[in-house]
Parts: sequence; structure tokens; C-alpha cells
Amino acid sequence: MLRHAKKEDGPKVSRLLYDAIHDIAHQLTGQESEADAVDVLEKFFVQEEGRLSYHQMLVKEVNDEVAGVVVSYAGSDAIVLDKPIIEYLRNVKNDPNIVLDKEADEDEYYIDTLSVSPAYGRRGIGKELMLAVENEARDRNFTRIALAVDIDNAGAYALYQRSGYIVDKEISINDHMYYHMVKSI
Repeated sequence: MLRHAKKEDGPKVSRLLYDAIHDIAHQLTGQESEADAVDVLEKFFVQEEGRLSYHQMLVKEVNDEVAGVVVSYAGSDAIVLDKPIIEYLRNVKNDPNIVLDKEADEDEYYIDTLSVSPAYGRRGIGKELMLAVENEARDRNFTRIALAVDIDNAGAYALYQRSGYIVDKEISINDHMYYHMVKSI
């Protein structure tokens, strides 16, 4: 079953998010250990606002378990959605100048994170989540959807290419290069 995330999904979704974004999770949480980063991701998840709030996520449930998750939002909302994370980081790091890298363009619907549990891999769950977000974007009158993929992640890159996404530029996230890929919808 495909559905909107609920607060009680926090522990499972936080793990999936960490598994998908690793070093970015450490950047967004300001934490060095994996356990601490996952813990802060879970705190972000249950908040009512923010890019990593459960409000920005769809989950795929299989046998009453969260098998996959996708985080998405309008690129024009990114600045507002990043505020809770930036405020948290500025407080934790005692640095009022912290900013986050720009990932999404204003005119696109953006797939921020897509993660499927290894236990449910290769069953089309990732593609199903992507299609759901594409439909959501169309329903919100977007004509373009985008995502970023690590330039070293050949498998994900190939999946997105097969799904109709093309590279329009390279972007830096947490000092690492990513392909920014777009698709007209």
C-alpha cells in the first residue's frame, strides 16, 4: 500500500533516510555517529514543518512494514522547508552563518530522497514511489520534476535514465558532486 507517512513511521523511515543519504545525513544533523544522526533524523521526521518532516513523505508499506520512502516538495518551498534544519544546525554548531546547499530549482518539483529497504529491493518499489511523486507533481500543476544522484552511483543513475530523467547540470551537495536530473511531466 502506498500512503502518506505517519509520525509512527519515524524509526523505520529515519533508518531508510540515513541509508540513502549517509554523509548528507551527518551534514543535516550535525552529528558524527550514525546512531546520533539517525536519532536526529527521527526528530526532524516528527516535526510539523521542514524538508524531512513526515508531511513531505510517501511510504510504501508491504506486509504492514515500511518498505520504502520518498521525500519530495516544490522547489519554490525549499527555503522555507530548510529553515528548521538550518536553525537546528546553527544552534548545535553555534554558527549563525550555516546554510544548506541548493538542490532544487524554483520551477520544479523535487525528489529529495528515495530509499527502499534492502529486504524489499528489486520489486519495483522505487519506481512505484517515483511514479507517485510524478503524479503528485502533475496534480500540483508542475511540468518538470527533478532529483539529484551521486555521480558515483551508476545503478541509481541508470534507473533514473531509464525512467526518462536527463542530466541538466552538476551540483555540489556537502562538497560532493551530483547530477541534477530532470524530466518533463
